[in-house]
Amino acid sequence: MSEKLKYAIIGIGNMGSAHIRMYNNGDIKEMELVAVCDVKQDRLDFAAEQVPGVKTFLSTDDLFASGLVDAIIIATPHYLHPVLAEQALKAGIHVLCEKPAGVYTKNVRELNEFVATQDKTFAMMFNQRTNHIYRKVKEIVESGVYGEIRRTNWIITDWYRTQGYYNSGGWRATWDGEGGGVLMNQAPHNLDLWQWICGMPSKIRAFCHNGKWHDIEVEDDVTIYAEYPNGATGVFITTTGDCPGDNRFEITLDKARIVCTPDSLEVVELSEKLSEYTFQAEDGFKKLENNVVEIETDGMNEQHSGVTNAFAAHILHGTPLIAEGAEGINGLTLCNAAYLSSWLDKTIELPLDEDLYLEELNKRRATSKAKTNVEEKVAADMSSTY
Repeated sequence: MSEKLKYAIIGIGNMGSAHIRMYNNGDIKEMELVAVCDVKQDRLDFAAEQVPGVKTFLSTDDLFASGLVDAIIIATPHYLHPVLAEQALKAGIHVLCEKPAGVYTKNVRELNEFVATQDKTFAMMFNQRTNHIYRKVKEIVESGVYGEIRRTNWIITDWYRTQGYYNSGGWRATWDGEGGGVLMNQAPHNLDLWQWICGMPSKIRAFCHNGKWHDIEVEDDVTIYAEYPNGATGVFITTTGDCPGDNRFEITLDKARIVCTPDSLEVVELSEKLSEYTFQAEDGFKKLENNVVEIETDGMNEQHSGVTNAFAAHILHGTPLIAEGAEGINGLTLCNAAYLSSWLDKTIELPLDEDLYLEELNKRRATSKAKTNVEEKVAADMSSTY
């Protein structure tokens, strides 16, 4: 293998274009962008202007058969993610996939089973795992110093989108094109972090409101209630209809409460364990003494380039990935369970019934309609998004 990995970007929309900008900025250290692939010639023309000499392909079959690349980054509409990943791996090509891993867990589980038989790398673009705040929160929780989780609460409502955003592509915000709304497009990062830090719940009850704030057929306002195996509970609220919105993640543990925002992290330490004090205290109203600690982090937040560089380093030097591809099913499970709970108006126990979910999804796909009022646009700057 050459000193640098030769790679291609598949899908030159918002995220594919952002990957090109990262490459042109010199952020990708051990990879050489040699090819791009898209079904639209104008997007290929754009890429060729941005990266002189790059090879362009209208067909992934032609790209995979070309022998030009060691690796690909998948940045296409969601239904294609597991399909392209498997095709590339079969061709002996390493894969870094943008979120989500797919639209429904049955498909992703089958992909993971296939990946387990291969010797090529499959990684997920969970770039928020590089964020210094969330890394520190995970470190604190996993240390066990404050005991078990009792409650989680994440209000993540700063995903505001206009109708113009949804009209920028015919596939957007449709069951057949995108496979979902805010949970499938914007919040997969948060769903991944939620389970990465707090573990997977055992039950999900959700309320997903379709087209509440926009003219779309999928959800743009969601409240999820979760129960965990140890008895802890959690709430996850997200929408693309609030402005400016908020992003506040709280974790209550036996001896502390963690509170984080995109710019801050604090721990409220309790003088004793809640589980003991509650039953030992003689005063019925006296609260535990507490101490607020501002937590220092390393400040590093490499985002997409950090995940991409780790992907290359793993292949070239055997160092760890930021997120193994197989982990993509976890956040998607929460997403699918939330949809199924809302559709059936009932609590869903995990693991969910994957065949039932696919059956219900296909009912919605059967009546799904691509937009006719499309004004295709590619964002000039994705730096303000996850």
